[in-house]
Amino acid sequence: MTAKTAKQPKQSTPMSGNRRKNKNIEKAWNEVCPAPIGGRVDKPREDGLTMIIDKGLGLMQTRDLLDLAGEYIDFIKLAFGTSAFYSEKLLYEKIELARESGVEIYPGGTFLEIALAQGRLKEFLSKADSIGFTYVEVSDGTIPMTPKVRKETIKACLEAGFTVFSEVGKKHPADRVPASNIRETIEADLRAGVYKVIVEGRESGKGVVIYRKDGSIDEDELEQLIKRIKDPGKLIWEAPLKEQQQDLILRFGPNVNLGNVQPVDALALEALRVGMRGDTLRAAFLSNPSRFPLAAGCKEPAGGDGLLD
Repeated sequence: MTAKTAKQPKQSTPMSGNRRKNKNIEKAWNEVCPAPIGGRVDKPREDGLTMIIDKGLGLMQTRDLLDLAGEYIDFIKLAFGTSAFYSEKLLYEKIELARESGVEIYPGGTFLEIALAQGRLKEFLSKADSIGFTYVEVSDGTIPMTPKVRKETIKACLEAGFTVFSEVGKKHPADRVPASNIRETIEADLRAGVYKVIVEGRESGKGVVIYRKDGSIDEDELEQLIKRIKDPGKLIWEAPLKEQQQDLILRFGPNVNLGNVQPVDALALEALRVGMRGDTLRAAFLSNPSRFPLAAGCKEPAGGDGLLD
């Protein structure tokens, strides 16, 4: 299951890839109103990652998304096994288009689960390499995987030269596992060398891991999950719903890693992160009203970096 010779990780990453010029274009409002929540990390970055879920964007749609919001996107996940239906030429072009914006595209973990279950992991990794992927995701959201097989699979992906995400949590509520088991898997995956661990949220954001059936966050489950995790920045929380994104930002700050964000929500999420949307703007005001002198009745604004500083 492991490659014969370890390869160096590929160098085209959101942290080191080429950049489109839109980052250097002056914004329309040009800091007329600074972000109420300060401290947002710009790309290239290791924290504050935004991962978009892509269930079938064409090249023109992808180009539009990147022109509008590429500066705020770090990863695009080609959901589940959708990349199997692309032509190789189109897939290659899409990967290169995203990379020009410093965005990496990678295939969903379900696709790798299928390859592994069919005994085709080596072929899967070889094809992923030839197409131009530099990241892969190891998960067992649907098909069970022993800790030994999981560790060997991560090792095989690393030795093939990929940067590896892992994902924890089951997709079906009937397969749900205790938070303590998930926490142990997170710790084991990080020891095995994964880049980040994604916490399952699915497209719906309901009835999985930290989310109740109505999509609200189960605080007890969340606390159990992050207990003993030394660096919460190693986690990416799949949070497809606005209320989930808002709650995680208010809890962990503007640079929490969030995934399974719909393409149309890329800018809306960035607005949430920096207090340019009412939900987090209210929290910013309540935490430091002196930064809003007219509303607070102050003569002059006070200093400070904003929410959760």
